[in-house]
Amino acid sequence: MALSWNEIKDRAARFTKEWENTHKEEADAKPFLIDFFNVFGISQKKVGTFEHRVKKLNEQDGYIDLLWKGTLLVEMKSKGKNLDKAYQQARDYLHGLEQHELPSYIVVSDFDHFRLYDVLDESMVSFQLKDFVKHVQHFGFIAGYQQRVYKEQDPVNIKAAELMGKLHDRLKEIGYEGHALEVYLVRLLFCLFADDTTIFERDTFRDLLEQRTHEDGSDLAGRISELFYILNTPREKRLKNIDEQLNAFPYVNGKLFEETLPPASFDSQMRQALLDCCALDWGRISPAIFGSMFQSVMNPKERRNLGAHYTSEKNILKVIKPLFLDALWDEFESVRHNRAKLNEFHKKLSSLTFLDPACGCGNFLVITYRELRLLEIEILRALNKTGQQFIDVREIMWLDVDMMYGIEYEEFPARIAEVAMWLIDHQMNMAISQEFGQYFVRLPLKKAANIVHGNALQIDWESVVPKEQLTYLYGNPPFLGKSNQSLSQKEDMAKVFVGVNSAGALDYVAAWYVKAAQYIQGTTIKVAFVSTNSITQGEQVAVLWGELYRKYNIKIHFAHRSFSWSNEAKGNAGVHVVIIGFASFDTPEKYIYEYATIKGEPQEIKAKNVNPYLVDAKEILVTRRKKPVSHVPEMVYGNKPTDNGNFLFTDAEKEEFLQREPKAERWMKKFIGAEEFINGRFRWCLWLKDASPMDLKAMPLVLERVQKVREFRLKSTKAATVKKAATPYLFDEIRHTGRDYLIIPEVSSERRKYIPIGYMDREVITSNKNYMIPDANLFLFGVLSSEMHMAWVRNVTGRLESRIQYSNGIVYNNFAWPENPSEKQVKAAELAAQKVLDIRSMFPDSSLAALYDPLTMPPQLVKAHQDLDRAVDVCYRPQAFPSEAKRMEFLFDLYERYTAGLFAKEKPKKAKKKVPIADEI
Repeated sequence: MALSWNEIKDRAARFTKEWENTHKEEADAKPFLIDFFNVFGISQKKVGTFEHRVKKLNEQDGYIDLLWKGTLLVEMKSKGKNLDKAYQQARDYLHGLEQHELPSYIVVSDFDHFRLYDVLDESMVSFQLKDFVKHVQHFGFIAGYQQRVYKEQDPVNIKAAELMGKLHDRLKEIGYEGHALEVYLVRLLFCLFADDTTIFERDTFRDLLEQRTHEDGSDLAGRISELFYILNTPREKRLKNIDEQLNAFPYVNGKLFEETLPPASFDSQMRQALLDCCALDWGRISPAIFGSMFQSVMNPKERRNLGAHYTSEKNILKVIKPLFLDALWDEFESVRHNRAKLNEFHKKLSSLTFLDPACGCGNFLVITYRELRLLEIEILRALNKTGQQFIDVREIMWLDVDMMYGIEYEEFPARIAEVAMWLIDHQMNMAISQEFGQYFVRLPLKKAANIVHGNALQIDWESVVPKEQLTYLYGNPPFLGKSNQSLSQKEDMAKVFVGVNSAGALDYVAAWYVKAAQYIQGTTIKVAFVSTNSITQGEQVAVLWGELYRKYNIKIHFAHRSFSWSNEAKGNAGVHVVIIGFASFDTPEKYIYEYATIKGEPQEIKAKNVNPYLVDAKEILVTRRKKPVSHVPEMVYGNKPTDNGNFLFTDAEKEEFLQREPKAERWMKKFIGAEEFINGRFRWCLWLKDASPMDLKAMPLVLERVQKVREFRLKSTKAATVKKAATPYLFDEIRHTGRDYLIIPEVSSERRKYIPIGYMDREVITSNKNYMIPDANLFLFGVLSSEMHMAWVRNVTGRLESRIQYSNGIVYNNFAWPENPSEKQVKAAELAAQKVLDIRSMFPDSSLAALYDPLTMPPQLVKAHQDLDRAVDVCYRPQAFPSEAKRMEFLFDLYERYTAGLFAKEKPKKAKKKVPIADEI
């Protein structure tokens, strides 16, 4: 059993006193180091190798004063010797060590001065022997105590996962797979962690493997099976003559080692792989981060970018802080000086329960539990200051892992989550031990996190935890759009969204919202989910939130607007998400977290209300409309060929075709899609709308293509497309008017501040990947090119991946145009709009993509757009809009008034009768 910190400090004081009076010039390193390690309860047998021989860089032999393989290297010098040279000498020895022997720490000393180097953190602590007691905590790793700030990209986590991955692969290759393999690896994970963190006596597991198994690995599986049996057997029930080394292991329980597994098989390489795992300092491993990495090594595709598949702690805190953690700390601060209220608060804290219904490897549960335990330590510190004494630390630790609940679809991450909860519990127990000086470990394990292996959308959540017993519900459900859902996932959606129109368009995560809303009815449970931002944009809003509002009376309490949900792993682009906190009751405390950039830091804003678009405005649902709510001309799709490419040509293809079919030149027209428009290119199309039968007969190669179009349409599963096979020489959908038109690309990069729109000549045919407004005037162009319109777009439109996906039915037709702009205001906007077009024309060799790239946008164009933004803003109101949120509040209010019919069909005043947008009616 590990020593308590009080015992360690007492021993450190005795060690200092004994060795301060020794003549250091004549001191021997070995007895000094034996006494030094005894401070931490580590015997000479455990200390390592004295005078360890190693080959130096010059191929000569060197001798390390002490090597504790994989943990510590010590180089001792006589009093007054140069410790810089001693450290360099120690570093030179590393060249001659095997990978699994490399130490995490280096100590150099002249018996009076100490330097402790952390090899991985590249940090150093220096002190004199007389101050050893003050610095003894830095050597906690010797006794199994760790004080760590876990890095999300700590190479220790990645290295550990990679080594476990090698072991996994080899076991799978020999046929040890499935459930047995997953449980086996999770058990080994527990043993590795226990070996370095005082659950086991330090290095007991490693010594068993090194000293009691053959190098060829032939008996390793049997020895591990014995160990698993021992770990599941109370000491009093073990055989009397059991191997002493095996009997040193504690009784673990917790059902982790209960199941009898089929025996595995090892060879020399597999044995070495396991020893390499032992060589790592598992006290550095973060249970929250490692769990996801551990899971990802089981998937070769994910393993290529190991580290990209966990949820960062920073992002988890964005969920739990506004959901409950901030409020708990505020409450603690309000009672910290009142003993009675502190005890009441401690009791409340221990009664909280948490459910993550898509828990994966338990990241959210692990971080939550750690934060609650840290708060509990603060409570105990405060109680200590009020005079409340603790005789046994066990009596005051009220929080335990059984307060955490989870549901996970796959068995392996579910089992990892259980073990991760025990690991974080033990880490926090070590923190308590260090804080109060008493060694505290929960063995045997009597409680466990309640992780259910099952489909969260198929099972009743009350079978996991009755809702009367739950306090908070949260997590990070799967990010899957409708096109990426499997058949079984679509069946899950159908089961949850019974009778809900257009539910097939929803992301998979939406089902968790409805399940949660059903579960929390009649309770005070608070919920928060990370979600793809598409559930707050486009058509999904009305479908999902209409259901949540009408049927379940859901109220949003807080929301993080769109930001990039990712970590710093190489190649991890991240996905754009939102966080939404809600309940079935209202609250006066509502907050919106705004991001200046998608990867920026959030700014907290107090809100009167948070609507489904995550704006401080009324709970309005923008639905698809066939006609604009404002007095503006209609916006229509471009022309859809449905031709399997037979009507379309590149420049080269057109020239080659016309050489063989010269009569087709009359019917060739420039053709432009969204990509061509933005990048300043054209294609060509056969536009046979006015061609007579004789014209067609005179062009046999054209007829060949028409025939292929007919065949292609006849094979369609859509009745409307099959019907269009009757006129195969025409585009499937024709909306070209023969007039000049304004073109708006359907898809545009979210990086651009403005969607590039522009005018197009009547001779150019636009594809259905663009929208068009025939005969659009400058005022219309100006408003659509303004920040006011773009704010509406960013908040209301749907997304294709992260790119803006414009929609006439959702965006344009619902956009609230200025109520009654004066002619002067309209004229100013028109002049500003023309200036934008003029500036563009100054760069004839630059595409719209280059002109509107935030990195290359010309300063003249930036200023022209700023002037246009101000001119359009004045058409709405004289006061400036300080933020996008304020713009959206204004637009939603205006939208509500438009749709409520408050703008009666008034006759315009004489001064405004020529307002262009009204003229288009």
